[in-house]
Amino acid sequence: MNTKIKNNQEGFIALVSAIVISLVLMAIVFSLSFRGFFGRFNLLDSEFKERSIAVAEACGDNALLRLAQDINYAGSESFDIGDDTCKVLPINNILSPRVIYATANVYSAVTNLKITVDEATLSVSSWQEIPKRP
Repeated sequence: MNTKIKNNQEGFIALVSAIVISLVLMAIVFSLSFRGFFGRFNLLDSEFKERSIAVAEACGDNALLRLAQDINYAGSESFDIGDDTCKVLPINNILSPRVIYATANVYSAVTNLKITVDEATLSVSSWQEIPKRP
């Protein structure tokens, strides 16, 4: 009778061990699959940010071209760059040097640029990304 109880306990220990090992392996598999799943979204967000930067820079270049053509260019204009759109905010023509603000939004990625231009020579003294547009 003693050997029968011992065999039942060994079977129970083996069953519980198999369940615990299965749960640990399932947790590892789920964590790895979720990491890959969310890694795709991180990659997509970085792609949108790169596109947003490119569109905002193209918008800034368009504003510089318009400023070179007309020194009194006032901004307040939207440009279509491929499938995306960007905006040049109003430019204060009284202040020197001129400051151009360009912004682009590609899906959830936003880029705001501040471009400082000397109106006498049309040279760019500063080109930087800023956290928020004014």
